[in-house]
Amino acid sequence: MVADKMAAARADLADREGVLIAFSGGVDSSVVAALAHDALGADAVACTARSETLPAAELDDARRVADEIGIRHEEVTFSELDSDAFVENDDERCYHCRSMRLSAMFDRARELDIDVVCDGTNASDPGEGHRPGLRAVEELDAYSPLLEHDITKEEVRAIAREYDLSVADKPSMACLSSRIPTGLAVTEDRLTRIEKAERLLRTWGFDQFRVRDHDGLARIEVSEDELDVALDPDFVRAARDHITDLGFKHVTLDLHGYRTGSVSPADAESTDETKAATTERADEADSVDAADPTPSPDPLDAEYPTD
Repeated sequence: MVADKMAAARADLADREGVLIAFSGGVDSSVVAALAHDALGADAVACTARSETLPAAELDDARRVADEIGIRHEEVTFSELDSDAFVENDDERCYHCRSMRLSAMFDRARELDIDVVCDGTNASDPGEGHRPGLRAVEELDAYSPLLEHDITKEEVRAIAREYDLSVADKPSMACLSSRIPTGLAVTEDRLTRIEKAERLLRTWGFDQFRVRDHDGLARIEVSEDELDVALDPDFVRAARDHITDLGFKHVTLDLHGYRTGSVSPADAESTDETKAATTERADEADSVDAADPTPSPDPLDAEYPTD
């Protein structure tokens, strides 16, 4: 069944003169890139959009995965912070981001004389609740081969294994702006300190985590099976010292552990929490979706060991 869908998607792409893939280096866009490269060779181009919400580690990872696939890799640069609507950070933030990101892709595709821009939306995505980013895909008429051929997230990972892609089992990861509670302005300073704080956690050996920025209060979430490490006094001291050095006034550990979309205060109404959770689930599919498995050296010289 998966093999049939994979073959159909590849044949569909082969019928096109050329495609440009909106490429984050996550599993969805990597599978589209692998299928397109398989079908079209040099007429398939992967393109990554650089902006303030994309961690440097993610860009490095996208370059690595593109090289792994063997596909030509282009980069474009834009700024979500140029959009007042994005900075405002309401529940349509992903729509504004995706519109700008895909528009940059179409601009580069025109420069390369390519008519088709593909994205990594899969058949599981439309059922994930509030998905403003999908509206941008429809409005700009990007082509989603995984969705078109009914390839679910589980099947995407199976195809990634078939291609022996290193990202086959990578967890999804939303862009940095998803760490900022809805209604709190997205600023470059907030994005920068979130990125640096999460780089520390990655360097210290954590696998699934978020650092939420509640206007100067850093709320650390780690997966349930890593909570015992996060409660270690050595980590507590290291996190307090190094993360406050980044500009946070207070550092806390969320004892509920990692949860998608938990950017509402703990005492928020349940309807708000549901809305927030839905928003980040949308973020995770609408933006970058991979955690860097090979962390870069930590410039803050963290003292906490990684083993």
